[in-house]
Amino acid sequence: MPPAAEDSPGGQHREEAANGNNGGGFSWLQVLAFLFLTFNSTLALYRSMDDPWNAAFVVLSYAVLLALFYCLRLFETAPSEASRGPLKMWVWVLSAILIVMFTHRVAAIMPLPVAMLVWGLAAATTCGGFYALFVYENEDDTKKNSDKPSKV
Repeated sequence: MPPAAEDSPGGQHREEAANGNNGGGFSWLQVLAFLFLTFNSTLALYRSMDDPWNAAFVVLSYAVLLALFYCLRLFETAPSEASRGPLKMWVWVLSAILIVMFTHRVAAIMPLPVAMLVWGLAAATTCGGFYALFVYENEDDTKKNSDKPSKV
């Protein structure tokens, strides 16, 4: 019985190619999403030209989002786990920056109890992302590392 596509090396890329994703190639959906993000950011920048802080927020959030998408793309196409480590860190850092930026904007217009709740949820999301990326080991990871000696 042949191994499943996801069990064999490169199986995920073959499955993506069969689904038309090209295994990291060109995607019209990504282009449309990028154009939509650029269009909305340009409109937001135009509307906030009289307020330099709002304009800086728009430009910075756009730049961080582009960097995050770029790092995610590199992470998805990284050939080895060793090259994914630094990318995981950058994905988490950029995500945390976005969370803090948007939380600051939302919490500023909320009453104090709601602002505290918003900051608490932002902290939980950031810590949860850290746990998911750096601490948690799923069953697939433990199967790959089953031949390694236990840390206990």
